[in-house]
Amino acid sequence: MSNIHIDHEVLNGLQEVMEDDYLTLLDTFLDDSDKRLGQLRKATSPEELGYAAHSFKGSSSNMGAKALAELCRQLEERVKQPPLNDIEDLINQIDREYEAVRQLYAVERRRVSIG
Repeated sequence: MSNIHIDHEVLNGLQEVMEDDYLTLLDTFLDDSDKRLGQLRKATSPEELGYAAHSFKGSSSNMGAKALAELCRQLEERVKQPPLNDIEDLINQIDREYEAVRQLYAVERRRVSIG
């Protein structure tokens, strides 16, 4: 797995703690992240966008998706500084990073399943 996107120590710790529920945790994160990404896209106010970014940042950080968490942190800070003219670019970056994380977690899932 790529160290740019994922903190392997966090995943290893989660696997150790979660044991048999580790794969479920990965699946839950991915499902939840799909919803959070949708919330970012559908937000109609800076407050909604900030809340969605904050929530996505926390779950990403907890799951070792460090680059994704950092982008969400940037978005959370950015919405506090109107106007929000360039916000779409940051959301697109989050979308691309999440896609990379999703693919890496699919590889992680296969690795653990074969295990």
